Amino acid sequence: MVREFSDSSAIFRFLPPLGLRDVLDADLLLRIYAAAAFPMWDAEEDAVHLFRPDPRAIIEFGGVHVPRSLARTIRRRPFEITTDLAFEQVLDECHRERRDGCWCSPEMTVAYLELHERGFAHSVEAWRDGVLVGGLYGVHLGSAFMAESMFSRPRLGGTDASKVVLVETIRTLGRAGFEVFDVQFQNDHIRRFGVIEISADDYQARFVRAATRPCDWPEIPSPADQADDSSGNAASSGPR
Repeated sequence: MVREFSDSSAIFRFLPPLGLRDVLDADLLLRIYAAAAFPMWDAEEDAVHLFRPDPRAIIEFGGVHVPRSLARTIRRRPFEITTDLAFEQVLDECHRERRDGCWCSPEMTVAYLELHERGFAHSVEAWRDGVLVGGLYGVHLGSAFMAESMFSRPRLGGTDASKVVLVETIRTLGRAGFEVFDVQFQNDHIRRFGVIEISADDYQARFVRAATRPCDWPEIPSPADQADDSSGNAASSGPR
């Protein structure tokens, strides 16, 4: 069941009715993202709620911060980074054994897989010795990317894999001309990368502008980024 979100907290705006049906399929999922919202499943209620945070968390392409220790890791190139080679596996890994619970229902998983097949959802993967050890996925509309979730598997050699993938994705999308990198909420894990919070109205204006300007999904990492790393020029490193 899909329900309109109605939380009393002041940090959320209620989502206007979108003609929601009982089944969240790929077409409805795409409409939700096109309305600058995103879904989350409540397993206890077996209901999908829709969110438009106010404020909204984004990372500006010119303002990404890379801690020094992570910049050194990126220059060492410990992982093979690819895109769209293992979308379903990344989707599964992002929702497996989460301490905050799984927010992606089985029907949402099917819908994301269809969006991937249609070119609206993408994954970025980190591999070590042929094993998937980290990655992220999200939804791509025009020149906007809405990052949904990421994971790493340190016990498989994936220490910092999700962080490396995040930085490589932001850097590459910025070079490709993307305008919005949405991370939804501020949290301790991504705050260090230069996340800022903007009003829902500001986000809506940025999103509409970006979503209506086509931008192809690029190769990640880009050849230019690989050249920068090999010459020791990691992007905007800072204090640990």
